[in-house]
Amino acid sequence: MNKELLDALEILEREKEISRETIFEAIENSLITACKNHFGKSENIKVEIDRETCEYLVFAEKEVVEEVEDKALQISLEDALSVDSEAEIGKMVDFEIKSKEFGRIATQNAKNVILQKIREEERSVIFNQFAGKERDVVTGIVQRFIGRNISVNLGKTDALLNENEQVRNEHFRIQDRVKVFVLEVKNTSKGPRILVSRTHPELVKRLFESEVTEIKDGTVEIKSIAREAGSRTKMAVWSHNEHVDAVGACVGLNGTRVSSVVDELRGEKIDIVNWDENPGNLIQNALSPAKIVAVFADPDEKTAKVVVPDYQLSLAIGKEGQNARLAARLTGYKIDIKSETQAKDAPGFRYEDYLDEYDEYDEYDEYDEYDEYEEYEEGGEASEEAGEGEYEDGDYEEDGEITEEV
Repeated sequence: MNKELLDALEILEREKEISRETIFEAIENSLITACKNHFGKSENIKVEIDRETCEYLVFAEKEVVEEVEDKALQISLEDALSVDSEAEIGKMVDFEIKSKEFGRIATQNAKNVILQKIREEERSVIFNQFAGKERDVVTGIVQRFIGRNISVNLGKTDALLNENEQVRNEHFRIQDRVKVFVLEVKNTSKGPRILVSRTHPELVKRLFESEVTEIKDGTVEIKSIAREAGSRTKMAVWSHNEHVDAVGACVGLNGTRVSSVVDELRGEKIDIVNWDENPGNLIQNALSPAKIVAVFADPDEKTAKVVVPDYQLSLAIGKEGQNARLAARLTGYKIDIKSETQAKDAPGFRYEDYLDEYDEYDEYDEYDEYDEYEEYEEGGEASEEAGEGEYEDGDYEEDGEITEEV
């Protein structure tokens, strides 16, 4: 019996990471519970377990009296002398209890105490393990579908991928491996409840951290991310080492690093731009691949006016306003984009101040570097001519009318 108990303890310790001491404490409590069910009291019960051999003894501490009134707490002198030759009236003696004498109900209750403790400890181990992974990425296997929600097996427990945390154009099958972002870990009466996401912008950030050594060691920092899950992501990066190109480090040789992230996101387009402390330069970078004539940013109002060549207006705004909308989220500025023709006639736009700057940007040499990343950009995919408008997080304005985001 002791050998079987030792084997069971090793299995629990190895597979469920439950310490032996926890199980020993559970066994002690179960024996005390069994005594209470059998004798009606347990205040005077002591349990001793040898941690090496698993040998255990159960004692009831009883008072030696002339006339026994409570068998659970008292013992006669004659019976006391059989276990302690020095016993005398008024002295306390330890009387051994044989666990085999316990009834079926007491034994079942003792078993339930042990099982309950094992379940509680297992839940605690799982909670502590995944609580440390909150706001991080883990790999799981699609286990089953619960309505429109998905249960993802993470090894020792399952996580829930709610419908509103799923990318609309992603479709999974049972046993598909998928990386998810851990949103929240709750400790409930039924065990840990883990919520995960495939739409959170931090998912992109964590994926790049795992792929790009320079981000992991702190040389390159991801300053801001704007994402429309399943369609496009814009990411602004900054290098703390002047000899390291932040964008190049994230893209990798022949685009290998960014390709790995794109594959995990199942084809989602990713634009990587340089972060700049100057809001005008940052907005200009954020609107890439569109060519910009000039940017006037107001840091106090968090607004910016942007002038683009007439033929670049659709590209700057993007299909259904996506490029401008993501640029607004990335920079935190409300962006008003106008073509050159519109800017000339717009009151208060001060277009004449930009004419000299436009000559400097006429060749747009600084944007040539983006040509090699065309496969990650929508480029000229805008299907319809877009008008002027202001863009911010959540909506966009076109020709003076607020239209709902599609």
